Amino acid sequence: MISAQNISKTFNGKKVLDNVSVEVKIGEIISIVGPSGAGKTTLLHVLSTLDKPDPDDKTKLILNEKEIIKLNDDDLSKFRNTQIGFIFQSYNLIPYLDVLENIALPASYDKTSNLDAIKAQQIAELVGLGDRLNHKPLQLSGGQQQRVGIARSLANDPAFILADEPTGNLDSKTTEEILNLLDDLNQQGKTIVLVTHEEEVAARAR
Repeated sequence: MISAQNISKTFNGKKVLDNVSVEVKIGEIISIVGPSGAGKTTLLHVLSTLDKPDPDDKTKLILNEKEIIKLNDDDLSKFRNTQIGFIFQSYNLIPYLDVLENIALPASYDKTSNLDAIKAQQIAELVGLGDRLNHKPLQLSGGQQQRVGIARSLANDPAFILADEPTGNLDSKTTEEILNLLDDLNQQGKTIVLVTHEEEVAARAR
């Protein structure tokens, strides 16, 4: 699903990633672990195509059999929206949209998406939000907001999911619930890459 070779990234003259290589097989759930500032999020941004690696003839980035570095910006945006699901630590929900509208947001950028209100509701129910469909983010707990984020990541049925510290703002009980949900999605076949600095969270990956 993911094959990254010799990935480097430099910011302001400082090399944050230095020839990093990673392979993720279809159906795996893996953790990228390290302390704050180690470059975990930078690597995730490169794998998500939100950021480009330093130019180098040895660098390769193949996602779901597609050579990413060769894509132009339009094709890259389309690939990102249809193939990659994102889960953020800070949820990144639109405050004036309700649960269903936040879930459906990625589909609004994809003219080929077949997501309708019924399917959006089914996704909401999948993550345990069937009774919160018309609630706005500020009417939800942190755990519920993260469930919306997970549901949104599933909107376009992505090939894989990238999660950046998805439990970083949650208490231990809610963390367990979110990890169980991610595990359920993986059991259903979703490939998941999870960034964390918490060893107990990383231990949930295989």
